[in-house]
Amino acid sequence: MAQAHKLEIFRGLIKFKTNTQKIWGVLILLSIVTAIEVILGIYKPDVLMAEVMNMKLLNWIFIILTIVKAYYITWDFMHMRDESKGLRRMVVWTGTILILYMTFILLQEGGYIFDVFKEGLLKKDF
Repeated sequence: MAQAHKLEIFRGLIKFKTNTQKIWGVLILLSIVTAIEVILGIYKPDVLMAEVMNMKLLNWIFIILTIVKAYYITWDFMHMRDESKGLRRMVVWTGTILILYMTFILLQEGGYIFDVFKEGLLKKDF
């Protein structure tokens, strides 16, 4: 009840988006990011085939765009924009760090398995 009253006080000062406007905004943003991923996946520009940290720059762009989409989906569909700053950071940053960590592990193990298939048995001292 107090929250509804608070919204009424600020209704004249702040322009609130309708749910329809929010849905169209989400659709447009996610469509643009997905279209960029599809276009890059189809054309695979030679400029983006440079090696960066043992992986092609194009692959890094795909990982970054996927994290951007996951962040925005969490932000909008889980209604994180309406929550307190601490809860937003806790949920979003935990997920982001977990995704980055799992990507790092996948790339390390995948690189090792690729080297084993290519060169035979490898021994790594850590």
